[in-house]
Amino acid sequence: MTRPCAGGAEDRAPWNDEDAAMFEAEAERGPVVVVTGAASGIGRATALRFAEDNAQLVLASRDVAALERLVAECESCGARAIAVRCDVTSDADVLALVEAACEFGDGIDAWVNNAGVGVVGEFDTVPFEAHRRVIETDLVAYARGAHAVLPVFRAQGQGLLVNVLSLGSWVPQPLAASYSAAKFGLRGLSAALRGELGRDRDIHVCDVYPAFVDTPAFGYGGNYSGHEVRPPSPAYDPRRVAQAIVRLTRRPRATTVVGGVAPLARAAYALVPRFEVLSAALTRRALARMPEAPPSPGNLFESVGGRRRVDGGYRTPVPAAVRTAGIGAGLAAVAGLAWLGYRAMATRR
Repeated sequence: MTRPCAGGAEDRAPWNDEDAAMFEAEAERGPVVVVTGAASGIGRATALRFAEDNAQLVLASRDVAALERLVAECESCGARAIAVRCDVTSDADVLALVEAACEFGDGIDAWVNNAGVGVVGEFDTVPFEAHRRVIETDLVAYARGAHAVLPVFRAQGQGLLVNVLSLGSWVPQPLAASYSAAKFGLRGLSAALRGELGRDRDIHVCDVYPAFVDTPAFGYGGNYSGHEVRPPSPAYDPRRVAQAIVRLTRRPRATTVVGGVAPLARAAYALVPRFEVLSAALTRRALARMPEAPPSPGNLFESVGGRRRVDGGYRTPVPAAVRTAGIGAGLAAVAGLAWLGYRAMATRR
């Protein structure tokens, strides 16, 4: 709706109290935000956090029932929201999502690439179609989303693309090789897009790097390890990631890290010789302590049932003092491992 100009009487005549109320309501609406993978975990937390800011939300997932419940929650906060069934590995679905968002909000202000899957197991014992699906979802689909929404941003002259990456974008994760491949590739995609868009000052590509996050994804994912999969401690609250994403709409930045473990692990990978071998040994040991579990593709190829929620139920509260001490101990451990590694290499020479 366009408000009449304040010119002559003929301009003001159609403008009545009802029109004024409608205009004020439209003026108060927040940005149009698309969130993929919105049914649970980080995506669900992000949608609810945006709803608190009165955003106009376009929520995408393969699980329509979960989306409809989420839409109701967002609307209870006063936000406008719609659910769009979308498999991000489908060109047609992603293009339809863009069209639905533009019709819903007359443009798109922010697009959050968040949908993701994973599979755990020794690389050559996991079916290759499972590896392919992880890369299609965690890398190719992010490129597909960017390719679909960037023309909208260019036409508007503004827009925010948020890619939710992970600790696995910096540090290889043995027994999750295809996930690491996708996340390493996604970091390169984001950097290249920032280069291409360098002349478009109001179009931003922002990366969010969470450490391990307490979401249901660990229980939903593909699993060929023979054991239940749980996140290592500490697992962070998904709402911290959601808050970081919402902050980017106010102050875009190329890189945002959530959780102190992420930079520690990155430093360890850079400094500790053969870090990936040590990581694989620790991962196998941790899995061996978990209860046995049958092989399963999880949610790789279709949405799984069950209650959708933000939290996975894996984390335990950690006092701030303990968390700070843990980070300090982690830094000391990284330094010690690096020193021992270099000493061993020097001795072999």
